[in-house]
Amino acid sequence: MNIDWVALGSVFGVGLVATVALVGLFVLGLVGLSKQQTATHGGSAALARTGAYACFALCTAAIAYGIYLIVA
Repeated sequence: MNIDWVALGSVFGVGLVATVALVGLFVLGLVGLSKQQTATHGGSAALARTGAYACFALCTAAIAYGIYLIVA
């Protein structure tokens, strides 16, 4: 039995980077929502909410793409 260590390391690296990126996007979304609550009712609150929703949309798109890759 031969193990392709380069391929295994590549899969591990891509998985690690993808995990850190998705968690980072989700955290940015949570921070945006918390800033929206503490911001004044001006344009900064709407900008924080829009940024948070964009981060959550990117997380959802990445997860949906991953599920598509598994199913297809």
